[in-house]
Order: sequence, then structure tokens, then C-alpha cells
Amino acid sequence: MIEVVAELSRGPVFLAGEALECVVTVTNPLPPTATSASSEALAWASAQIHCQFHASESRVALPPPDSSQPDVQPESQTVFQPHRGERGQCILSTPPKILFCDLRLDPGESKSYSYSEVLPIEGPPSFRGQSVKYVYKLTIGCQRVNSPITLLRVPLRVLVLTGLQDVRFPQEEAVAPSSPFLEEDECGKKDSWLAELAGERLMAATSCRSLHLYNISDGRGKVGTFGIFKSVYRLGEDVVGTLNLGEGTVACLQFSVSLQTEERVQPEYQRRRGAGGAPSVSHVTHARHQESCLHTTRTSFSLPIPLSSTPGFCTAVVSLKWRLHFEFVTSREPGLVLLPPMEQPEPVTWTGPEQVPVDTFSWDLPIKVLPTSPTLASYAAPGPSTSTITI
Repeated sequence: MIEVVAELSRGPVFLAGEALECVVTVTNPLPPTATSASSEALAWASAQIHCQFHASESRVALPPPDSSQPDVQPESQTVFQPHRGERGQCILSTPPKILFCDLRLDPGESKSYSYSEVLPIEGPPSFRGQSVKYVYKLTIGCQRVNSPITLLRVPLRVLVLTGLQDVRFPQEEAVAPSSPFLEEDECGKKDSWLAELAGERLMAATSCRSLHLYNISDGRGKVGTFGIFKSVYRLGEDVVGTLNLGEGTVACLQFSVSLQTEERVQPEYQRRRGAGGAPSVSHVTHARHQESCLHTTRTSFSLPIPLSSTPGFCTAVVSLKWRLHFEFVTSREPGLVLLPPMEQPEPVTWTGPEQVPVDTFSWDLPIKVLPTSPTLASYAAPGPSTSTITI
């Protein structure tokens, strides 16, 4: 019996273009007092990162699959296939790397191996939607002699920052400050420079603040004015807005605002509704604020963007966008007053009207949501970054 443990050194969340580092430890768990005949051996071990794509058949009309690539990958005992037994198509993979060959461990002996690989920039982000799913995994395959291959899968979450594909990395060391006391290889320099550049771009894109005002009106007049200080956010930030109803000519009885994502299948992959297909557009609400606002002059709201959600992106099959979805309930009666008169010659009993004729309407405001620091995003899933399998 051999125990294989894979541990991610910096959590399960990464930015596309970063280097993933994993330590694979192989142990013979028998006590050292066991006889030498209890030693264990492995023929080889290899590691590879891949992205698995799966589409809902009721929402997405994909081209007929190739017979050589079925929806469920066939079982194979002699070939290392990281996506073996999983649904969907493997749309992205890194070259496999051999960790070791002909490893023999005595009782109680343990050996560790380091695996490092740069996550491709051109891949999609991790996403589990209603129409499609993009799932990243690090798969480690191990095989005994004359035995089937055993797979150890480590789930990953990959964030993609759009625009880094066109980045030209510095070729000369003079671009960045250097120290004679620090030694760093070229791959490490490129990786750290990419992470620093991504952080600077995110900070620059989400730190700009300027008040944007929107007049909200229905068919009878002005309801109020909505104000927001920026339209680009990062995961984990709060969307803060203000609503001024004091200048409106139409009484607003109630309003609600929802932070939503819109998942839309691209036109060339949309399945026709007449063929029994589901809608090609789906919405998911991540946060919501509702308030009764009659006689309210000014109010505000704050909606948190979950760290576990997916930033906006677009692929050949699907696009994901963020928006604020407003719903207003307004009175049809002009100059509606539902308060008792302030001065009465004698005590009287006052009751409000039992029915008020109302109208409802909605409004959508698009916003942009970008990734955040992978370290910060790891707090959304504080689970262990270690996977174990026994062979």
C-alpha cells in the first residue's frame, strides 16, 4: 500500500498566467519495524493540468461530437488520460510532466516531488453555469507494475483577467530593479511580473470614482434619480448606490435592486425553443435589497459581490455579464398622500386607504466585475488544498 498526497502551496485559486506549484509526497505507511519484504514500488507518476468543458443539451446546440471524443471519456488502464471517466470535452491541457520512474519505498519511507506549471492565459475561467461548465483540475497519475493507472485529481479555480494576452513581457533585466543578493530564474521573473501587472491593472480599473447620475421615469413622469460612484468592481467589493426620490413627480411606494449575472448562449449555439430547448439566457441573483419608500426622500443600498462568483467573460459558446436589476412600484394617483392631517379641531380616527392603484416597471444597469487577488479569492472556499489517494 502506498499513500500519495498532493498539496497546493498557495491555495486552490490562481490567475491565468500564474505558475501553479504543487508538492507530491509518496509514502509507504507501514511502520519501519516491518520486514524488508514489505517495501512498495511504483513504476511511474505523471502530472497534468486540464480544463473540462460540458454543455447542457437542452440549452446549447453543439456540433455533432467526433466519434473519437465521446461525451464521457472511456476507461483506459494503460494510457495516462487526466480526463478519463469525466463528462464533456477536454478543451485545454498542459504538456504532461513525469514526476518519477521506478520508485521503491521501504516501510516508513517518504519522498516528495515538486510540480510547477504555468496556467495558460488563453483558457476560459472556472465557471459552473446553467448552460455550460468550465472545470479545471490538476491530475496526478500513478501506476504499479502490471496494474491499472490510478488518478488523483486536485480541483482548481482559475480567474482570467481579460487583456493580458497582448502583454509583452520585459526581455532585459534592466526593466525591473534587481539585487545582487537575490537569485531568481527567468520563469520566476515572468510569473512575478505578470502577477504584479495584473494587480496594478485591477487596482487602476476599479479605483476610479466619479458620480454617475441616472434619471428614472415611467410613462407619467419622473420617479427619482439614481447615483453610483463607479461601474467597474472586483470580486469581494460592495456595489453602493443612492436613490433620490425627493425630486420625483410620481410617488414610489416600493423598490428593489438585485445584483445579477446574465448567462447568454452565443447565437450560433442557441438551441431552438420549438425543439424542446430551454431559454438561451439565464439570470442568477447574488444579492438583493428591497425597501418600502413612500415619503422617503433619499435612501441608499449596498450589495456585496461574492468572492465565489465568476467575473464577466466571453467565449465562443457563452458570455457572462453583470447588472443591477431594479423594480419599482409607483402610484397611479398624482399627489398621493397617505399621512393623516397634522391639525384636527377634535380627535378623529384616521385610517389609510385599503387599496392604492399601482404600476410596476423595471430597469437594468450594466456593470463590470473583474477578478481579484487569488489569495483573497481563496477565502471564499477555505477547504483544504490537499488531496490524498491510496494505491
